[in-house]
Amino acid sequence: MNHAQRTALGRALRLLGEHGEALAADTPDAKLHEVRADLRRALDQLEESVAAAAPTTRCLDHPNGPVDSAAPDLCLLCETRRRAARRDEYNGGPLPVRATEPVQSRYGVRGDRPQPQQRWLPEAWNGQVWQLCGTPRRDRREAELYLAAQRRGPRAAMAYRLVHEFTDYEVLRVWGTPVRVDVEPMG
Repeated sequence: MNHAQRTALGRALRLLGEHGEALAADTPDAKLHEVRADLRRALDQLEESVAAAAPTTRCLDHPNGPVDSAAPDLCLLCETRRRAARRDEYNGGPLPVRATEPVQSRYGVRGDRPQPQQRWLPEAWNGQVWQLCGTPRRDRREAELYLAAQRRGPRAAMAYRLVHEFTDYEVLRVWGTPVRVDVEPMG
């Protein structure tokens, strides 16, 4: 909804509020027809301004996502994440963080990812291990373009590689030379 639509709709609703305050038992039919016309005008403006479909869930992150009727917010995606967290708590907590990783990646390393699907994984060498450096792609060309942009970036990694993931992992291409960097001990 743009500013003009929001302004027009607000004006129409305020007018309807004034009509509501003025209603009485002896309101003439001509005034009721005027209220009906203003109400239709406001509904038409509302129809024009609503662009997206009505939300299927009560989730703010996934309003049109898949529905899980057992979830409190009806969101299947969030409920799956909550169930995984409860399962981790029941099974003894999440896996411990490896001490060899210098920095925790927001994308994780290959051992942390779920079972493979057909996709292409852009990975960067962080000095210790190959880590996912972007979102896994369904299109190989798109993944290669992403890695080309990363290599040209101001904070490029030492090396990048593209891994094809299907039922197993296959390294397709490597850019740069990965060199193992020992983590300096903290004094």
